[in-house]
Amino acid sequence: MLRRWLVSTLARLPSQCAVCRSWQDQPLCESCIQRFAQPQPRCRTCAMPLAGGAAQCGSCLQHPPPLDTCLCAVDYVYPWTGCIAQFKYRQQPGWAGALADLLRHTPWVEPALERCAVVLPMPLSNARLRQRGFNQALELARRLAPHKTEAGLLLRIRDTAPQVALSAAERRRNVRGAFALEPLGADRIRGTDAVLVDDVMTSGASLFAAAEVLRAAGAARVSALVLARTPAPA
Repeated sequence: MLRRWLVSTLARLPSQCAVCRSWQDQPLCESCIQRFAQPQPRCRTCAMPLAGGAAQCGSCLQHPPPLDTCLCAVDYVYPWTGCIAQFKYRQQPGWAGALADLLRHTPWVEPALERCAVVLPMPLSNARLRQRGFNQALELARRLAPHKTEAGLLLRIRDTAPQVALSAAERRRNVRGAFALEPLGADRIRGTDAVLVDDVMTSGASLFAAAEVLRAAGAARVSALVLARTPAPA
């Protein structure tokens, strides 16, 4: 009871917006969200920014990914790189609420959450989970759809090398066979509308590999919700 009261009290204390440093009761103020999180046209299957009214990018038209829809809140640029770094790497899971709200208010995210039967956070390797102390995708998913989130249904069954220095083709090879469904729960995916949740999408290799596992299990529809998308190189 005391712990619950303390958490509730601390949540109401004033704090500074992480971007403009104005005093708020949330990590991000409305002015900064309006300034830095404006919706923009994106490819419907990989969330890459698009111009000219096209629905899909050339890459997805040539090589259709295993996603029906991919929705993204922001580009992985300032100020979101810093906010997400605080969330992931500085052991600040309290950021999850503000970042999940940012994603929830992205166009078409709310309908995707209402329509789906299950929400699956992208899993971390055991080593990464021990190092970080929490799975950032799970923290986001729990705040987006607490009653639909299944934490242990999608598994990472193989540790992979860090993706940062790899090319797109190397990333795809790196995560091939890295994901699987929990054997006793795999049948629950058949015929369902499933949503994958992750914090940052770079090449899409991990999300696509996980989506292929869901497709193989008979999912009727697979969507992805990502907080931030790495822009294409200039």
